[in-house]
Amino acid sequence: MPHAPPLPDCTGALVAGGQATRLGGTAKGLLRVGGEPIAGRSLRLFRALFGASLVVANDPSPYRDFGAPVVGDLVPGKGAPGGLHAALSAARTRWVFTAGCDMPFLSAGPIAWLAARRDAPVVAVIWRGRLEPLHAFWSVDCLAAVERLLAAGDPSMWKIATACGAHFVPEEEWRTVDPAGRSFENANTPADVARLGLGEERGAG
Repeated sequence: MPHAPPLPDCTGALVAGGQATRLGGTAKGLLRVGGEPIAGRSLRLFRALFGASLVVANDPSPYRDFGAPVVGDLVPGKGAPGGLHAALSAARTRWVFTAGCDMPFLSAGPIAWLAARRDAPVVAVIWRGRLEPLHAFWSVDCLAAVERLLAAGDPSMWKIATACGAHFVPEEEWRTVDPAGRSFENANTPADVARLGLGEERGAG
């Protein structure tokens, strides 16, 4: 793994707001990779990279023991856009890096590579034709636009990123640092859990 310099102007935000209905209510951040809860692994990485870290979760109990503040959605029922809004509202740094709580293979090198391309209010990757908004850098300057779009309805993360003037990194560029897109893997279903080799939760560790 390439050495990643500290990013003190950024907060790492682990977005864990969903109900995990496709996993029978299991808190996805407590699934284990290499014997460690995904949430614990991600927050350990955030502490090494960023000036601050936090968790966005409407049920704080699964994440209370990981040593990071837990904040809930300020605008409920909005999914990932609501989680982004909560993270931007809580951050005390200029930037927020968002990641899903069920992304087991976050890596310092690709994150630092993306951070070096912060030439716009949002820097996010297009992977296999889709935006990856939960592995992205968001300036807190986006907060007003996010609030406006949430007040108007149920915007997609694509609509929010576009409204904020995002820099979309094309897939071919991303492949130079993460050829298989491993950073974007996530556990949405039991099949994903099996495919990714994740272990069942045994508490917060």
